Amino acid sequence: MQKILIIDDTKNIRLMLTKCLELEGYHVTTARDGKEALELFKTEKFDLAFLDIKLPEIRGTEVLKRIRDMGVITPVIIITAYATVKNAIDCTNMGAIAYLQKPFTSEKIKSVLIGLNFKFSPESTLSNVDKYIMQIEELMKQELFQEAIAQLKKTISLDPTNPKIQLLFSKAYKEIGNDDYADKFYKAYLIFKG
Repeated sequence: MQKILIIDDTKNIRLMLTKCLELEGYHVTTARDGKEALELFKTEKFDLAFLDIKLPEIRGTEVLKRIRDMGVITPVIIITAYATVKNAIDCTNMGAIAYLQKPFTSEKIKSVLIGLNFKFSPESTLSNVDKYIMQIEELMKQELFQEAIAQLKKTISLDPTNPKIQLLFSKAYKEIGNDDYADKFYKAYLIFKG
């Protein structure tokens, strides 16, 4: 299993990247700042790192410089809300392989990784969606409709046009007596099933 390190001081960014990458089958480790990241690079080997430029104490560009000085050749994708030409040039000169501007989506992350020919694990997002659908169907068989809806809300973000998800939403909402939502999701199901 490939290992990815995410270095960002923003909790939501770490969580979003972690979720997206774990769903693709990667093992993810996170660091909140440059100091923590440097310690991790000393003790572990990573296949890829996402590195925020603006970190407390030690800036991302300094972290990148130090890991290169340590002989760490892990490919690094720079993530930043403050994109500048100077930062892009500096980071590229230190071996950053891509530059990702915040805010970004899980689709953007996947597209950057595909563009870099970074190998996805054999478990694709589709197979993960199918697994979640099976779990949701099991919850519905057990009449755990609220739990099914909670899981559907997570799953729909992975594949919003999946007709099976729309239909399951419709059935779950019908079971809890929310006919308006049941109808809306059924209409969406009819649209997406073609």
